[in-house]
Amino acid sequence: MRWLSFTFLFALVWNPPALAGGPSVSTAEPERKPIAIITVEAGKHTRIDTPLCTVLDGIDSGHIILEEVKSAGRVPVNSQIEQGSPTKLWWILSGTTRPGEKRTFELSEGKALIDGTPSVRAQKRDGFLDVAVGDSNVLRYNDAVVPPPEGASERFARSGFIHPLWSSDGSVLTAIHPKDHVHHFGIWMPWTATEFEGRKVDFWNLAKGQGTVRFVEYLSTASGPVFGGFSARQEHVVLNPNANKVALDEVWNIKVYNVGGPQKGYWLWDFISTQRCASQSPLHQLKYRYGGLGFRATGDWRGDNCDYLTSEGKTRKDGHGTRARWCDMFGLTAGRFEGVAIMSHPGNFRHPEPMRLWPGDMDYIFFNFAPSQLGDWTMEPRKDYVFRYRFYVHHDRPDVADIDRLWYDFAEPPDVEVKLISKTRDKSDE
Repeated sequence: MRWLSFTFLFALVWNPPALAGGPSVSTAEPERKPIAIITVEAGKHTRIDTPLCTVLDGIDSGHIILEEVKSAGRVPVNSQIEQGSPTKLWWILSGTTRPGEKRTFELSEGKALIDGTPSVRAQKRDGFLDVAVGDSNVLRYNDAVVPPPEGASERFARSGFIHPLWSSDGSVLTAIHPKDHVHHFGIWMPWTATEFEGRKVDFWNLAKGQGTVRFVEYLSTASGPVFGGFSARQEHVVLNPNANKVALDEVWNIKVYNVGGPQKGYWLWDFISTQRCASQSPLHQLKYRYGGLGFRATGDWRGDNCDYLTSEGKTRKDGHGTRARWCDMFGLTAGRFEGVAIMSHPGNFRHPEPMRLWPGDMDYIFFNFAPSQLGDWTMEPRKDYVFRYRFYVHHDRPDVADIDRLWYDFAEPPDVEVKLISKTRDKSDE
């Protein structure tokens, strides 16, 4: 035997929570070949339906099952393999796990023990990709160019953004091409004040005709009992009458977890953007009040029926330009409050990141984590710049304790330790 320790790095995590009800304990256990014992320690925080991930180093992931070891027997656990280098195993630490508590799981050879669990599905359609949990839509990624509203400039046509984002009861919580800011696109991530090869370039304000962002290709899609999502490549393009040039290559990794839903009233999903200079030319970021990950809320949220709340207790009145671990935007939709909390990972550049929150004279809700508020910086060639965010889409006004707990799941996840029992498999069993 040998021990392998894995620190849970949530930058790489795509994790989903377990469903209500759960599988029953199995006391009549079939003969199986154990591969590894996995120990999960909650750490300092209470965990509730927390997504987990570990690397399958030295394990053939072709046919494996995961069970939680309890005094009454083993409980089958939904798990999902993410192929790659390295290969990862995902599952949900279901129920409540108290601070300092440990839970034990066993990984064995065999076929899945759980059938019929609603899965998370990523489905490509004509011009977009939808991610849904069961029969409920969560979000849509637009890969086709969406034309501008009638009468607006063709410069406002764009691809590579998320809209709609739905609540768990089906309300649309984002907006695109609003009349006051036609260049807003639901959830999107352009930079505003930049300099490229001696020229000022604005990828955000499309009316200037200086730059844009476009979808290029899907790198992968995933559907399964634990998570679903996609990886898509995008380009940040400098527009030029003679020849356009790509300044940044970008990859979006989106994972929606199999947690929450209409009965529990929430969705949980992760957004990771990895950006790299597309040539030997750096991209200089200039100090500016916005630019980066943006969120434009539904037009239903207007005036006194909506607000912001940050992890530091700031609101629309005093939040702009402050820094926070998370910000929740909420408002009335069809007679009830809905909200979207966006959480920043501690590994992000200039975390806790400064934010752009619209003040009271801006009726609607717009939000942006804006690291450039703190001053100039440069994206250098041959270096990856990774921005990680978690979205918690919920009913009702924000609950600070719930959002803090979810942020700690994201930023300080449980420790996962794997004891490898066997590295070989009998091929005659396959």
